[in-house]
Amino acid sequence: MELPLSIKNLIDAFSQLPTVGRKTAERFVFYLLQQDQKTLDDFSLAVKNVKQKITKCEVCGCVSEASPCPICAASRRDPATICVVGNTRDLITIENTAAYQGRYHVLGGLIDSIKAVTPEQLNVKGLTRRLPGKVREIILALSPTFEGETTALYLTKFLKNYNIKITRLARGLPSGADLQYADAITIKNALENRK
Repeated sequence: MELPLSIKNLIDAFSQLPTVGRKTAERFVFYLLQQDQKTLDDFSLAVKNVKQKITKCEVCGCVSEASPCPICAASRRDPATICVVGNTRDLITIENTAAYQGRYHVLGGLIDSIKAVTPEQLNVKGLTRRLPGKVREIILALSPTFEGETTALYLTKFLKNYNIKITRLARGLPSGADLQYADAITIKNALENRK
């Protein structure tokens, strides 16, 4: 049987999401077809609101509904320490440990020669604008992948003239792993034992 075009189009749309194959996309679509109109309207509105209401924090680059974001706006956060992460998911992972009380800076990716991501495409200039003043330490909390290591090496060299202490998360995170998949205890230990 040939599927109606509107169903095919929705399957194609879901298939574009990371880790969603065609079969999973079909399950999503047929699940949605069984829902009442209010559920579908709520789902549609939630998707629409993500694009319309979410912005990037003008200070740290984190996704938020406000700029500055709640973390940058919080006076209780230590302004002398900035934890540099690759993306907002990594920030959330560290924040969920409750082990870090400083500020963050989201690069918006990592240097990747295969995907042609260069330092100029990352939020490095935003970081340098924050350095004059109270900042005494930069923690490079980047995933221990080839791209994360390359980005950390670049930032270490780039920031060496700022006379700021630059630290990395302690090992204990497995090489080749994404930071967002590490458990809270591992990240907490890595933060406390950074060098």
